[in-house]
Amino acid sequence: MATEDENPSRPDIAAMLTDQTRACEAAREAIAAGGRVVVWDNEAPHWMVAGIAATRLRRSLKIGLTTLGLDETVEILGQHRGKQLRTGIIDAADRSWHFTLYLNATGTELLACSGVKRERPSQEDGQQLQL
Repeated sequence: MATEDENPSRPDIAAMLTDQTRACEAAREAIAAGGRVVVWDNEAPHWMVAGIAATRLRRSLKIGLTTLGLDETVEILGQHRGKQLRTGIIDAADRSWHFTLYLNATGTELLACSGVKRERPSQEDGQQLQL
């Protein structure tokens, strides 16, 4: 596991967070505020990465977690069937948000970014999704 700071040849993740999803701006702000960035060196098959993202979206909707860009991420990942992908995370310094990064196999192109707010699930029906 390598972090941005440990591997200076790794692309600048903050600069890669443009407008892929609605979570990109918040993820950039989290990095600027001292958030921890980790990008894993290993690749995973599309079906695994996309399946985890889709499950995270369904579960978040069910229990009422606040998400950002997760629906867009699931759609974007659907366009990369049959490919190997790389993932990473950004943890906000105040631990209020957890962002997941989805990159191409070489880690040189950011495909999508999603965020999940760390909060207690809603006690209502759990069908809220705030974007």
